[in-house]
Amino acid sequence: MAIITLISDMGTRDHYVAAVKGAILSQLEQVNIVDISHQIAPFNSLHAAFVLRNAWPEFPKGTVHLIGVNPEADAQTPHVVVRHRGHYFIGADNGIFSLVFDEKVDDVHELTLKLDTDHQTFPTKNIFVKAACHLARGGTVEMLGRRLDALREQISNRPVVAGDSIKGAVIHVDHYGNVVTNITKELFLSTVKHRGFRISFGRRMHDITTIHKTYSDVPIGERVAFFGDTGYLEIAINKGVIGGGGGAAQLLGLEVTDVVRLELEPVPSRTAVTT
Repeated sequence: MAIITLISDMGTRDHYVAAVKGAILSQLEQVNIVDISHQIAPFNSLHAAFVLRNAWPEFPKGTVHLIGVNPEADAQTPHVVVRHRGHYFIGADNGIFSLVFDEKVDDVHELTLKLDTDHQTFPTKNIFVKAACHLARGGTVEMLGRRLDALREQISNRPVVAGDSIKGAVIHVDHYGNVVTNITKELFLSTVKHRGFRISFGRRMHDITTIHKTYSDVPIGERVAFFGDTGYLEIAINKGVIGGGGGAAQLLGLEVTDVVRLELEPVPSRTAVTT
């Protein structure tokens, strides 16, 4: 059975998500609709990209992903369908795809299909659903519109290596108040190697000098740094949650875009020995 996923900033208190699902089922009854998230911060492409890039690889090939965050089109921002690694992604070409994928996508087509309504104020329902159902039935992407040469790029917040330090930033705060940075395990290992280091993000007393494997490696209430399933460096408080003693974001005063710096300890100097 075909799978269509939904990610949006529409929340769940209004009718919007139900309307999208109803439109899908009206066109394709035999389909699995999976909610990735509808709690994306309003109009926040960075948040949406982080959630989507860590969810879509777990789905089987052939899955169609609808991106209902900043879905409006204009003269410079067409609606597109992106094909990558056997998956399809439908959304507005506003730069979000450059945040979802690190590599070049397989191909991209502009959506030029004939619509069943003149209403374009709700593109996730009135435009994306028709394209998604076409693909979920086994239709070709070439039938949806003309091929484009490239996608719009958006400058992402990548870490910077300068001398003996990595300057990173907070890119996500999850439901528990855990802080996710943009420093990857690969970058950490290639930069730190066998040297000591300090992870700094505020007061010196909060610095972390050890990478652990999981939360429980430290006592309850203690701060901890580790590389999560996403491959990014995370800072957390063991068993700390917002409203229940405080998560890392609350207790350490960290928010999205705040700087997190990893500083290498000086290499011990070697004293020449004369004989």
